Amino acid sequence: MANSGLQMLGFVLAFIGFVGLIASTSMPEWKASSYAGDNIVTALAIYEGLWMSCASQSTGQVQCKWFDSLLQLSAIVQTTRALMILGIFLGFFAILIASLGMKCTTCFADDKQKKSRIATIGGAVFITAGLSALVATSWYGHRIAQDFYNPFTPTNTKFEFGVALFIGWGAAALCILGGAFLCSSSCSKGGQAGSRQYPKTRAMPSGGKDYV
Repeated sequence: MANSGLQMLGFVLAFIGFVGLIASTSMPEWKASSYAGDNIVTALAIYEGLWMSCASQSTGQVQCKWFDSLLQLSAIVQTTRALMILGIFLGFFAILIASLGMKCTTCFADDKQKKSRIATIGGAVFITAGLSALVATSWYGHRIAQDFYNPFTPTNTKFEFGVALFIGWGAAALCILGGAFLCSSSCSKGGQAGSRQYPKTRAMPSGGKDYV
């Protein structure tokens, strides 16, 4: 019963992480303009994401523009796009695989060991999806920090971490944690399912007389 609860908790956490990956990838606030230093115009805030850049004025008006060409983008943006999309696809397939191996479903109910292995595979795919997103967000964040502390970067072009970056970190952590819960609960159950207890055979008592 405890394994069933741990398995359900892992699936829910990983599913929330999957939704967070989609939200983080689509949001335009991966990096936001910094207000550190002097001569900063606070009436205009600039945000940049993986697909567009936006400018928000103090009046509340927001204008966004999609990136014109894929080839003109920097390598960091192209790689981050690819890793985040890869994490989303892996998370989608992990949901399908883990659903087949969940104890609350009827698929492969006659073979407990096979069902446990399927859930373990789903958890491993969730972990891979989380690692893909973690590499993408960490690399993008490292580049923002590197440009921020670069003394040759103009003050009015410095950026800080955006909201989407924090959501991506949290979503990656949830996918990894949920996948680990799925693997641990399924592995422990699989070990119990593999060991079967056979009834002991009773030895027939040998009589004192021989019959012809």
